[in-house]
Amino acid sequence: MRWLPVFKKEMRLYFGSPVAYVVFTFFLVISGWFFSQIFLFYSDASMRSFMQPQFGQNLNVVDNVMRPLFTNMSVVLLFFIPMLTMRLFAEEKKSGTMELLLTYPVRDGEVLAGKYLAALALYLILLGLTLLYPGLVAYFTRVEWGPILTGYLGLILTGAVFLAVGVLVSSLTENQIVAGFGTFGMLLAFWVVGWGAEFAGGNMRTVLQYLSIGDHLEGFTRGLIDTKDLVYYVTGVALALFLTLRSLESKRWRG
Repeated sequence: MRWLPVFKKEMRLYFGSPVAYVVFTFFLVISGWFFSQIFLFYSDASMRSFMQPQFGQNLNVVDNVMRPLFTNMSVVLLFFIPMLTMRLFAEEKKSGTMELLLTYPVRDGEVLAGKYLAALALYLILLGLTLLYPGLVAYFTRVEWGPILTGYLGLILTGAVFLAVGVLVSSLTENQIVAGFGTFGMLLAFWVVGWGAEFAGGNMRTVLQYLSIGDHLEGFTRGLIDTKDLVYYVTGVALALFLTLRSLESKRWRG
């Protein structure tokens, strides 16, 4: 448990600075706006279905409200996750405390675990606040909680990969702005890579579809938990953290 002091330090830094509050506020405002617009559209469609039943045959609160909301929230995360990770190692390097941190009686892996788990804990708190949306839906109509829970599982796994990539990029530079934009660029690349699959064929199409984060999230929003998707997310987190550990070790050897 030697990673715990690092974890506590990072949590204090998050809530002792405007970062957590800014991310929470803007993410909840933007995702709340998406939710309100989607829910209003669904409500309007439901009202029209009473007068014209044929238009209400495919109406489903999970498919028509929660699935679009999950997709929109995952896109918004592309912009906000870099704000949570850009300072984790870059700030340590710039302030000169990185060398001091690496001389503590903790291993590089424990330093990495403390910082990553702090960012992940903050992200889980953020997602927890959005449970208000399905709660409001359930207040007005009956919902199937299975697809909603799998959708949130997909968002947790997607965020875990995003954070791992952000930690990796932050370990490679001492400039927080570079770390932030670098993380956003990498995440955006993995998000849009699936678009190229539409114009590719054969094995290349399969590879591009597998690399696309959005394609793997889609199954969770439909209420499906596929082993292939779980392996993708776990592998992505493990690979990014492994490369981060190698980066930290190289820093130790270079002094």
